[in-house]
Amino acid sequence: MGRTCEVSGKKTTFGNHVTTRGKAKYLGGVGIKCTGRSRRTFEPNLQTIKIWLPNGKTQKVRVATSVIRSGVITLDVDGVKKTFPLIKASKGSIQAREKMGNLYPI
Repeated sequence: MGRTCEVSGKKTTFGNHVTTRGKAKYLGGVGIKCTGRSRRTFEPNLQTIKIWLPNGKTQKVRVATSVIRSGVITLDVDGVKKTFPLIKASKGSIQAREKMGNLYPI
């Protein structure tokens, strides 16, 4: 699916853009008037990242930045929903992971 976070389910929402004129009363004006409303979209900030899964494989996922900041991800791994720490995979990280052993002590 396009424009949807695979973890949190955030997707595009809709709202209004309100155009106003005038000066606010607290600034000495007569108040703000609405001159028009038009539809607009609010889109989530999605990023495609490559992560390590607990089974040792890597996977590309499209997630919201709020998920990246939280540092925890819940995905289907081998048919089972698992929650695990978010560890990004990068070039050359396969050799580094082999040296470290298991990243997930759970």
